[in-house]
Amino acid sequence: MLSLMGMLLFSIPLCLMSGGWWVIQNLLYLMSFLFMFLCVIGSDFSYLSYFFGCDIISYGLIMLSFWICALMLTASESINRYEVNQELFLIMVMMLLMMLYCTFSSLSLFSFYVFFEGSLIPTLLLILGWGYQPERLQAGVYLLFYTLLASLPLLIGLFYLYNNEGSLFIFMMFDDVNNLYLYLGLVVAFLVKMPMFLVHLWLPKAHVEAPVSGSMILAGVLLKLGGYGLLRIYKYLSLSGLKFNMVWVSISLIGGVLVSLICLRQVDMKSLIAYSSVAHMGVVLSGLMTLSYWGFCSSYTLMIAHGLCSSGLFCLANISYERLGSRSLFINKGLMNFMPSMALWWFLLSSSNMAAPPSLNLLGEIGLLNCIVSWTWLTMMMLMLLSFFSAAYSLYLFSYSQHGQIYSGVYSCSMGYFREYILLFLHWFPLNLLIVKSEMFMLWM
Repeated sequence: MLSLMGMLLFSIPLCLMSGGWWVIQNLLYLMSFLFMFLCVIGSDFSYLSYFFGCDIISYGLIMLSFWICALMLTASESINRYEVNQELFLIMVMMLLMMLYCTFSSLSLFSFYVFFEGSLIPTLLLILGWGYQPERLQAGVYLLFYTLLASLPLLIGLFYLYNNEGSLFIFMMFDDVNNLYLYLGLVVAFLVKMPMFLVHLWLPKAHVEAPVSGSMILAGVLLKLGGYGLLRIYKYLSLSGLKFNMVWVSISLIGGVLVSLICLRQVDMKSLIAYSSVAHMGVVLSGLMTLSYWGFCSSYTLMIAHGLCSSGLFCLANISYERLGSRSLFINKGLMNFMPSMALWWFLLSSSNMAAPPSLNLLGEIGLLNCIVSWTWLTMMMLMLLSFFSAAYSLYLFSYSQHGQIYSGVYSCSMGYFREYILLFLHWFPLNLLIVKSEMFMLWM
């Protein structure tokens, strides 16, 4: 674990050199491939040290972090081109990746908490420093206070666990705690981070005001911190979970349907994609809360799939924004005439968003539908509506942006850059390739 951490740490000074942008970008892709070749077998912890280790849950999410951070730099070419504090931007990205790497590989719940909260700071600075509008200050405050207020009970819960158990190391804790207050304290912070419906208001605000890199990391990795925390913490909360989890499942599924309806009346592309994330993470949360093996594996699968798919959609929205200067669906009409080469990518990523084959989203959603219905058949109606509306808002996004008359009356044609095609391919290709090796998502536990 230390080798890649050292590589990350010592690459931070390279951010300050001239031409550092390309060096860091290539280094991040190199680190992604280096990490890919470190294999993790089964449920055993590998690369184990006193504080850091890696099992298959950590492996997938660390890999996703490296990949999305490398793609963030590829997407943020405008910052490099116009030299808008690019050195500081690179340092923020590297610090964020460092925090995420430490979060996912922490073996102690306390160090997990420290890095889990630490990842908030570079994200906040990305939104405040490189966001598009003055409202980014309000979005930053929403993000900060929602996360901090929910995570203080988590810290107190961890102190209580340490007092009872004498340790916070993940593989040295075995007691199943049956205590409502502890259960709420440990779970609520992760529900806000996912985010669950009712505590999701920070997410659309943060997405709309964030630069493309901020949106990519928020959708791609930071929403997965909540799911990862729940995967780790439910080992000690299964007794309480059997009593109280039905509350969260009900809120998530009903909220998922309501958020899907909200998606259908959005006019801002980024806002629509952000709300669709809330709907998808609602299904992930419901699957986790069933406490079944199938639910855990399928939730993990959909987290990886959503990270790639949602990040790709934000890249597409940004490509249109750079050409037309607006994210409004009233202005982004008829893009099939204006940018014909991008229409295929819109179609591929929108179809993946609605879980069409052969995307990894399909595998995750089929597993989640099975496990939630087998938990109780009463969830069938909400799941049916969720699946239907998921297709509805993805088609709405695709057809409304690609078809129709061009609003501005411009009849010129704009091709994408080679960089943008590579960027979209590197989102879409792993998303559809991983389903070929789908058994890797069923190994752990």
